[in-house]
Amino acid sequence: MTLIQAILLGLVQGLTEFLPVSSSGHLALMKNLLRVNTDAGILFDILLHVATLISVCAVMHKDIIKLALEFIGIVGDVASNVVTFFANIASKNEKGFYRRVITSSYRKFAVLIIVSSVPTAILGYLLKDIIETVESELLVPGICLIITGVILLISDFISEGTKKPKEATNGDAFSIGVAQGIATLPGISRSGITITACLLCGFDRRFAVKYSFIMSIPAILGALLLELKDIGGQSSTGAEVGMYVVGMFIAAVVGFFALKLTNAIVQKKSFKYFAFYCLGIGAVSVIAYIIKF
Repeated sequence: MTLIQAILLGLVQGLTEFLPVSSSGHLALMKNLLRVNTDAGILFDILLHVATLISVCAVMHKDIIKLALEFIGIVGDVASNVVTFFANIASKNEKGFYRRVITSSYRKFAVLIIVSSVPTAILGYLLKDIIETVESELLVPGICLIITGVILLISDFISEGTKKPKEATNGDAFSIGVAQGIATLPGISRSGITITACLLCGFDRRFAVKYSFIMSIPAILGALLLELKDIGGQSSTGAEVGMYVVGMFIAAVVGFFALKLTNAIVQKKSFKYFAFYCLGIGAVSVIAYIIKF
């Protein structure tokens, strides 16, 4: 891998991970249409995702810290209730009281993220082999980019919602998690489809953006853990490590600004420009596949 390739991959990953145009779709198209050698190994792919994960944490660190603390509190209260349950069974006279688990908006938020992560993990695991097969061809990413374009057009016409954590339901969270699982297909924008799913569930637009990007954290971590076993004994030279660091830095910095830009775009209902872009790139990909075939 050359320095130019590392910079290019970091730029594409950082920009397209958060803008509603699909990072996986664009990386797949780079390999096919531009004939760029992106075979830098699984390790580099993992590091690029770590970089964009850092971007999310940098932009939304206050919410993430609160959610982490509330999650710890939830685990503690659930554990206490389990102990109380068995103590009540063993006790003949005294009955212990159960702790209320959902006591704040952030606790409800944390539970919603957990619920969303379940269908995402299941679909991601089931589609993994399929994705590895189809991403090397132009047809599937092209079709999925066209689907992304349609989804983005729909999002701009969705009425303003008012739901925040307290009003959101577990059914909403599960549906959004399914949408994120579908986004593992190359060409389906994760941010685009999850934000649209949030809006369809009636979420407030600002909360929809926050929910979409924070729910990406367990999804990215899960994907990294799934890939770690494939690294094995892979070794890297000093020069390669330098390339990895450059790619990560570019992806993290660009991702930071792309995430902020996406937030502003959603508020202004300006997804249509990205929709036309995705429709155009998708159409070109499908046509190129047909000509090549």
